[in-house]
Amino acid sequence: MILSIVREREAEMCESNVYIEKDGREELYLENVDILKPEEGRIYMRNLFGEQKYFEGSIKEISLIKHRIILKKD
Repeated sequence: MILSIVREREAEMCESNVYIEKDGREELYLENVDILKPEEGRIYMRNLFGEQKYFEGSIKEISLIKHRIILKKD
C-alpha cells in the first residue's frame, strides 16, 4: 500500500522549475516545465500549461530529486 502511494506521488511530480543563474543568484524563469530540449543554439522549454520559452545559453545543473534545472548565459 505505501509503495503504491509513493509511486503515484512520483508519477505526479515529473516536472521541474527552471532557474537562470544571474549575478550569482538564481531567478525563477519558468515553473512546471515538462519539456526541455536544445534547438538551434538555444534551449526550448514548455510547461504543463502550454507556456513556451526559449533561452540562449546552456544547462549548468539538473537536479531530478529537487526538480530544478539551472541555466546560464554562455
